[in-house]
Amino acid sequence: MRKNKFQEIYQELSSQIAEGIIAANTQLPSEHELADRYETSRETVRKALNLLSQNGFIQKIRGKGSIVLETNKFSFPVSGLVSFQELSETMGKSSVTTVHEFGLIEPDSFLQQQLQADSNDLVWKVIRSRQIDGETIILDKDFFLKKYIPKLSKEIGEKSIYAYLEKELGLTISFAKKEIVVVECTEEDKHLLDLDGFQHIVVVKNYVYLDDASLFQYTESRHRLDKFRFVDFARRGR
Repeated sequence: MRKNKFQEIYQELSSQIAEGIIAANTQLPSEHELADRYETSRETVRKALNLLSQNGFIQKIRGKGSIVLETNKFSFPVSGLVSFQELSETMGKSSVTTVHEFGLIEPDSFLQQQLQADSNDLVWKVIRSRQIDGETIILDKDFFLKKYIPKLSKEIGEKSIYAYLEKELGLTISFAKKEIVVVECTEEDKHLLDLDGFQHIVVVKNYVYLDDASLFQYTESRHRLDKFRFVDFARRGR
């Protein structure tokens, strides 16, 4: 079945935006110019632009026209509880994990509070950076209570800790509480990440629990501002 003219315009423009032919943060031609280009009415062009806006390709700004939005962001599920390995496989992107710090530590007062631990508990500390398509854009700072995870290694950290916990240790990771904040970049962020000039970073704090409601992990997952969008599905209750 032949597409309507506005759908054809939408497909062409959205493809050009996605492929970078039309650059992000630039302005599309006016409705009048697009109508001339596609030999159609301004009403048809307006329908195509509305569709582009609804699907996140442009932002229509009064007095400025249609501004092209950044589309090369990775969708990060807010409500889901997935490992980075699972996420990168879903995205179909090449990725590299580098472990910068690994070892057992005595928790300071901050970690004791986050993990509901005491000074006698030992904690696995794992600091990992994540490279996607050649850019290092995530820094994960993971802390696991040793009483739930007796053994861990740097080699496991380079692969998937969750796969190890579930398949080798037989643990059931059940749920997490999350907090998302934007903070100024630290010297550690600047040293380990490709920040591309950004001075702030998105931090997702995770408090992760086993199926018996035991808190076993606290994580700070630090994401470059321009590379991620945090998505969720919400249904209004009745």
